[in-house]
Amino acid sequence: MKAKRNILICPLEWGLGHAGRMIPLAQMLQEAGNTIFIGTGAGHKQFLRSELKDVQFIDFGGFRPAYSGFLPQYLALFFQIPVLLYHILKEHIKLPRIIRENKIDIVISDNRFGLWNRRIKTVYVTHQIRIPFPEKLRFLESAGVKFHRFFIKKYDLCFIPDLPGEINLAGRLAHFVKLPENARYVGILSRFSNGNEDAGESTVSGHYTLILSGPEPQRSMLREVITGQQDNNKQPLVILEGMPGIPDEDKGSGKTITYNHLPSYKMKRIIQGSMGIIARAGYTTIMELVSLNCSALLIPTPGQTEQEYLAGYLSEKGWFTAIRQKDLKDGFSLPVKNASWPTDISEKSRILLKRALLELSDK
Repeated sequence: MKAKRNILICPLEWGLGHAGRMIPLAQMLQEAGNTIFIGTGAGHKQFLRSELKDVQFIDFGGFRPAYSGFLPQYLALFFQIPVLLYHILKEHIKLPRIIRENKIDIVISDNRFGLWNRRIKTVYVTHQIRIPFPEKLRFLESAGVKFHRFFIKKYDLCFIPDLPGEINLAGRLAHFVKLPENARYVGILSRFSNGNEDAGESTVSGHYTLILSGPEPQRSMLREVITGQQDNNKQPLVILEGMPGIPDEDKGSGKTITYNHLPSYKMKRIIQGSMGIIARAGYTTIMELVSLNCSALLIPTPGQTEQEYLAGYLSEKGWFTAIRQKDLKDGFSLPVKNASWPTDISEKSRILLKRALLELSDK
């Protein structure tokens, strides 16, 4: 970017994934000499403070949905739409004061609908132009696309973290649909893409890795199922909890080792040293695995249509394997972690992101 700017980045607070994919974006903007502000709540603040240096934090929490233990996620979210609309309006009203007090030049919003402003440049980040519905309700998707486009058009640019063409990760979520005129593919966004400091030797070897993410109670249910079958495995299992704010010392004994939270460079070493990987089908998790050139067994969160679609789509391409959580009781086998996608995805992504940021600086 040409001039040095004050840039406010606001990730959605639906999990660490939305915060994690803002890390490479923030780092590239810092490398260009810009000052980065992060607008978020307490949970993401701890995580991002451990990953980013020389950034300023603004207390600007967003909508955090409640999850149900028995309703599908799309229904649980549907009943919370009035609360979501309230937060959109509240954030939109609060934003001008934050811009004025911190002399913000650019706002980058990851899936937070209300953070546009006509006085400065604003960017919206999403991998879902089309929000997937269950098969029986798919006729509602066109209305969802129109709803989403209404907000996207209010921003100067829309960044889609994916690649154009056949080699893509999002499938029909961000392809095979008419894109808004301000939409740009920016490649995959992964905190592992930049050069992380060397973590030294891993504390374990010859292990399998379970990457936990997503809401309770499904998170604990997955952990229980996987660890319950650990007695049948000869290799140790490393569980990456992804719970910042809790000391990152390992705990566990025997064949199961748990880390509450690890900095990216240590997490990277454990994942790359794994014999096999188990993970949810969250989009950021998928981008991070692709950036590390590691495949995995994807287990979508039950009732989360986005993850169910991504798991099926990427397994059909032969890039990952997938299994439903309810089928785990019958046993499962882990795929070889070696990837089968083109090895230049990360390089193409860097080029796309640099091109998009250059357009932002010139717009």
